[in-house]
Amino acid sequence: MERLTGLDASFLYLETDTQLLHVCAMLILDPAAEGVSYEHEAFKAELGRRLHLIPAMTRRLHSVPLNLDHPVWVRDSNFDLDYHIRRLALPSGAGDAGLAELAADIAGRPLDRSKPLWEMWVIEGLPYGKVAVVSKYHHAIVDGITGTNMMMHLCDMQPGVSYTPPALEIGTDEPEPNDLQLAGEALLKLPGRLGMVGMVPKTVGILGGLVQRRRENGSRGMALPFTAPRTPFNRAITPHRAISFVQTELSDIKEIKTAFGVKVNDVVLAVVGGALRSYLELHDELPETSLVASVPVSTHETSRHEEGTNKVSTIFARLYTDIENPVARMQAIAEDNRGAKEEHHLIGADFLQDWAQYAPPNTFQLAARAYSSLKLAEHHPVVHNLVVSNVPGPNFPMYFLGVRVASMYPFGPVFHGAGLTATVISNNGHLDFGFIACRELVPDVGAIADAVPEVITELLKAAREKA
Repeated sequence: MERLTGLDASFLYLETDTQLLHVCAMLILDPAAEGVSYEHEAFKAELGRRLHLIPAMTRRLHSVPLNLDHPVWVRDSNFDLDYHIRRLALPSGAGDAGLAELAADIAGRPLDRSKPLWEMWVIEGLPYGKVAVVSKYHHAIVDGITGTNMMMHLCDMQPGVSYTPPALEIGTDEPEPNDLQLAGEALLKLPGRLGMVGMVPKTVGILGGLVQRRRENGSRGMALPFTAPRTPFNRAITPHRAISFVQTELSDIKEIKTAFGVKVNDVVLAVVGGALRSYLELHDELPETSLVASVPVSTHETSRHEEGTNKVSTIFARLYTDIENPVARMQAIAEDNRGAKEEHHLIGADFLQDWAQYAPPNTFQLAARAYSSLKLAEHHPVVHNLVVSNVPGPNFPMYFLGVRVASMYPFGPVFHGAGLTATVISNNGHLDFGFIACRELVPDVGAIADAVPEVITELLKAAREKA
């Protein structure tokens, strides 16, 4: 039995019928790449042989009585692999558009909290014998780094590897927790929640330090929340999702990075900003001021907290969508990011985790439901326009349950007030972009993915001219 941390549990409390807080990944597998045969039952059996390597995939939630404290994880004594693995066929001739529509439908379905919080949908019938696997994991059990690590347990560096079945049957070695004991422990911890009071002066001190730094140094840094302009996707969201994706060459991104002396993440943000500028211009909705992205930052290496899955902070970054020149846009982003890293260090890696540990479950859940049902996101300044996440992936060929991974498209959650998320992952010499949005707010999300290669081509041309 293991208790969720405040930050892990917050993804449960903030979830509503429309704000679904699971993350998805779509792998395109190519059995023909190594001459490996694909057969669904063998594929599923291989997954079953590896589940003991990933405890999160066989644990379910157990709530504390009256929600007096965060839930705990327990082994699911009724674990059923057949429930978690779903099998579909892509209609003939559907293509990438049909695959995106199917993946969006999967992403728009909530996970059953009475079972381990993941699903895996295997989609057969892709051209050239390829297979798509759409995985869903609740954010309470993964963040960018832990999600990648979980994926590595299901992957190998050579094709056709088969594991030995575990000696212990899944779900048979852990008793159910005692609810009376859980409630008693929660009551004893209630005075500790007064520690939230101490976070207030700490937060005020951090903000004062940021203001003083900018006054003394005159330096640029991260954008401030609630300063983003409103766009068509900055409204309350529905549960319906739309998805698009595109694969690019990592070598192009690195060539741009080297030519202009910036970081890969600077180039990624510039590409997303350029694609959004094109999209908003297409709809005659381009704001005069820059869009602001919330950019998750992993704190696994710097956090003092050992417990929990999610170890993440965030940086608010201007995408400079108000700058037409792609190189000037990227250089402005790079300058901001240099200052933002210093400011992020000043704030501290554990700022979000420290606040979240005091989150009262019932209050948090009621507030989230009220915020959703009253569409409050449409009645206050925009916090940020979208989430942009850049996750490091493998730089060598990977084989998922024995089959070659050709592409890996990640899709994070979308939020009220920010109905679009862009997630990027490097994969064996490629950079795979995944876009997910509220369908009603961004019905043509494919246009954003379509613009990505055009922006990269512009930057690459400028890089080669500079050389």
